[in-house]
Amino acid sequence: MITNKIDNSTILVVDNIDSTLNDLVSFYPKHLVRIIKNEEKEEFLISQATLAIKEAYIASNEKKYIFLCGTTFRNEAQNSLLKVLEEPPSNVVFIILTTSKSSILPTIYSRMPYLYLKKSQLKDESPLDIKKLDLKDIYNFLKENQKISKNEAKEIIESILLKVKIQDLSLTQNQLEFFSKSIKLLELNSRPVNVLTTLLLSLSNQKTKF
Repeated sequence: MITNKIDNSTILVVDNIDSTLNDLVSFYPKHLVRIIKNEEKEEFLISQATLAIKEAYIASNEKKYIFLCGTTFRNEAQNSLLKVLEEPPSNVVFIILTTSKSSILPTIYSRMPYLYLKKSQLKDESPLDIKKLDLKDIYNFLKENQKISKNEAKEIIESILLKVKIQDLSLTQNQLEFFSKSIKLLELNSRPVNVLTTLLLSLSNQKTKF
């Protein structure tokens, strides 16, 4: 349950979007709140993203809070929001509400702080040391995880991205997009171990640049 207002752009991972939203909006003056979600289904689409961008550029003398709500977010919708989320107009705060971290692209997830408010236990950071990642580490890790499911692979990718943030590593735009591409490949039913192999080798090749 939310017990106080959130005053900066944030991603919230919650059990129930509607109940969390009801708790949150009570902390803000109604005229400063904008709620943008798909009224027909739970997926946040490009049409909602376009509406959010338009709303963000409507000038306000007071801080305005734009809530972006969706169980899932289409990749094209998130890509269109990337610029305005990175550099929001003056007095605009974006609060993203979703039920799954994997619904948010790494290009956004890595740039915005997040709060994990689900009652289920937060997944641990990856045991891998990304700064010192080598072929032996990758081989052993893949050997342990060669029979994982698609969803388990998604969780591993999330844990690796979390480790990147904890280790304060600077990723390029291409590297961040590689995380997004990995999630997409899993959605297309690519073999999880193949996706993880490619991602980890990419990070290993880049580690000298961290």
